[in-house]
Amino acid sequence: MADAVNTSGKRKEAVARASVKSGSGKVRVNNVPIEIYTPELARFKMMEPLLLAGDKVAAVDINVNVQGGGFMGQAEAVRTSIAKGLVEFLQDSELEASFKQYDRSLLISDPRRKLPKKPQGRGARKKRQKSYR
Repeated sequence: MADAVNTSGKRKEAVARASVKSGSGKVRVNNVPIEIYTPELARFKMMEPLLLAGDKVAAVDINVNVQGGGFMGQAEAVRTSIAKGLVEFLQDSELEASFKQYDRSLLISDPRRKLPKKPQGRGARKKRQKSYR
């Protein structure tokens, strides 16, 4: 086991950087304990890799800094960085397999991005309605 591992996760515009080190099971997101992080829906999303790992999390401290994007994009970036960090720190192929089987996006960042806006429209695809009369 390494003394500390740094990983990152991305989703849309959000980037999360996690550092995993041996400790007593504290998990903080932007210096806020994950147990009291709001909104609740985002907290549940972030807790997924911790629940799947079970009691292996009790021996590590995880500190995550996340910025950019919306709250749900940030939550998904955080969960990716936590899962990657746990697998790399514990060097556990069994844990990696269970993460992949549960949800592939736990270990692989989602490459999809927003399309750029085009002229004559209000967004990437929407166009002004054409009138002939």
